[in-house]
Amino acid sequence: MEVRHDFHDREALYLSRKHNLLFALYVLLGVFALSTSAIFVKLSSAPAPITALYRMFFSFILLLPFLLIVPNALADLRKITRKQWIWGSLSGAFIAVHYLLWFESLLFTSVASSTVLVTLQPLFAFIGGYLIYGERLRKVAVSGGVLSIVGSVIIGWGDMQLGEAALYGDILALLGAAAITAYFLIAQNVRKHMSLVPFGIIVYSTSSLFLLAYCLMMQAPLVGYPASDWLCFLGLAIIPTLMGQTIFNWLIKWLSASTISMSILGEPIGTCLLAYLIWGESITLPQALGSCVIFIGIYIFLRFNKSGNADGISENKEKSL
Repeated sequence: MEVRHDFHDREALYLSRKHNLLFALYVLLGVFALSTSAIFVKLSSAPAPITALYRMFFSFILLLPFLLIVPNALADLRKITRKQWIWGSLSGAFIAVHYLLWFESLLFTSVASSTVLVTLQPLFAFIGGYLIYGERLRKVAVSGGVLSIVGSVIIGWGDMQLGEAALYGDILALLGAAAITAYFLIAQNVRKHMSLVPFGIIVYSTSSLFLLAYCLMMQAPLVGYPASDWLCFLGLAIIPTLMGQTIFNWLIKWLSASTISMSILGEPIGTCLLAYLIWGESITLPQALGSCVIFIGIYIFLRFNKSGNADGISENKEKSL
């Protein structure tokens, strides 16, 4: 009897490790996909609002066929309540603001600085969780948060030496981090009651509408861009959105928010590497030092924070995509 119990324990451990390996592969794919976002934006000559608009619009169009491909997706979309539509639309509005601010920041500061600062969203997420949900933080975790802020100051101080424009870009990137935090705080709650494809349809469609309204208000031309820009728009939709953002929207059902947030911190590494390979964009000493301090601070914050499971796997299960 004890032998059988030991066998089942070993089998469960094997399956757990197998699932963790599978999740790790998806995380790596998602992080790499997100890493290409800033590269596509830099390659595009279109204004930031237009780039953000077509990223979301093409993502919405490309996701539509999955309503028919994924079992129960269309039926789940029809069951969505008015309250869920409202919260889902609010998520779309915040992700639209996030892309507007982040894409605009890339016009003023370096890819390295902008990407590192915008991935401070895990820090904002835990602060938001404390203020909204009353999550209590350990002093060690708070010290990690303070350390991350120090890292941001180091990057900002270094860019101040480059000029006011770079510092302005850093501020936009930080505001973009706050906007994506609001998106995740809402989305993680909405996703408990909504499957992946309908959620993506709502978020990508409503964000497209918000961005379209903004572009019309700013009188930004909707057409007349070179073929290279349209390829960038399509690339943004396929790689960093459908293969990046959507993957993390799916993983949040099984992995804890802390695990997802920590994983996204790998994005600047991939982005800086790609920026170096494509443009030879060097990383300054303040950027490198500030990045290291940010990563250490957020690691301490997540390591000693009470929230989340030990292994990072959520007990929530999704009935269907």
